[in-house]
Amino acid sequence: MIDALIIGGGPAGLMAADVISAAGHSVIVADRMPTVGRKFLMAGKSGLNLTKDEPADAFQTWYGTAQPALAPTLTAFGPDAVQDWAKALGQEVFTGSTGRVFPKTMKASPLLRAWMRQLADQDVEVRTRWRWTGWDGPSAVFDTPDGEKRIVARVTVLALGGASWARLGSDGVWAGVMPQVMTPFQPANVGFEVSWSPHMTAHFGAAVKGCRLTAGGLDSRGEFIVSKRGIEGGGIYAVSAAMRDGAPLMLDLLPDMTLDDIRTRLASGKAKQSLANVMRKTLKLDGVKRALFNEFGRGAQDIAATLKALPFPPLAPRPMDEAISTAGGVRFDALTDDLELRDRAGVFCAGEMLDWEAPTGGYLITGCLATGRHAGQAALTRLQTSPAHRAHQTS
Repeated sequence: MIDALIIGGGPAGLMAADVISAAGHSVIVADRMPTVGRKFLMAGKSGLNLTKDEPADAFQTWYGTAQPALAPTLTAFGPDAVQDWAKALGQEVFTGSTGRVFPKTMKASPLLRAWMRQLADQDVEVRTRWRWTGWDGPSAVFDTPDGEKRIVARVTVLALGGASWARLGSDGVWAGVMPQVMTPFQPANVGFEVSWSPHMTAHFGAAVKGCRLTAGGLDSRGEFIVSKRGIEGGGIYAVSAAMRDGAPLMLDLLPDMTLDDIRTRLASGKAKQSLANVMRKTLKLDGVKRALFNEFGRGAQDIAATLKALPFPPLAPRPMDEAISTAGGVRFDALTDDLELRDRAGVFCAGEMLDWEAPTGGYLITGCLATGRHAGQAALTRLQTSPAHRAHQTS
């Protein structure tokens, strides 16, 4: 029997392994992929946004309905702690103009390599191509290249990921092992399909900047991309949860101007100018913004009001496997405050497999690291207070 089994080698699982092994306990990390941290490395291709440097109250609001459950975890390991953690691994960080925090290398691989060296120094054993298939009594059962394998551990941390990007390891198949504690998965941080008119073809790949997006109670000033398939990018992802749940998307093309300002400028346009020229010369709208207005606002009786709230038609999200992350997962009411399964003592859950979602921009990785640390500390406490540990301490 080993002390701790970690199933899942993403940021949450590795953080749990780090916490437990640093205290001197034996740890095995099992992952179904050939190497660990694959989704983490993919995130690093766009700069590895580790966290967001903003006040705790503002930071935590981005976790939506899961905020009450996650607040203690994020308070204990929030943006400052994430930066300190990266620095302790020898990775200096910097904060961009929007508050987003990145490693100075702008890559995930140096951070992951340093982390894995630390885990190796703490005698963590990593077993890859091991897919967890469930329990047989006290044993965790795995399908491996060498056939079925079983591990009995004093504590187990499940960090199995969500159900997006299956090629990187998050396929959600594990949910079939524990359906009684699950909220069904849904796509999060996902693009939406748009059936464009032919005139939009010239704008495929264009970035829409300097606008405000709203859907339901969510609001974003991030940019997004017009693609052949629809719309995607950080600005969309920030409001995608509301859009997915049926809230209409509204686009403010001129967020730094009031409605009265726009009316005044429209009225000041030369009488012989076309509306397109007034928008270009007087309102300084670029080509893709004008195209979006023509797509969804043509024929509007109140042009100024439409520029401030351009309505998109109902949109369907792209398939879940194309999403950056997923909503749904293990419900918090199936867990104790220590993220321990109520119906299986000594088994803790962490990371994206929990029922929470947050936008890109540092919130996802911080949430995974924080819950991994929380689960790891709770598992460590159980190890250190178990009768076997107390007997060892007094022998």
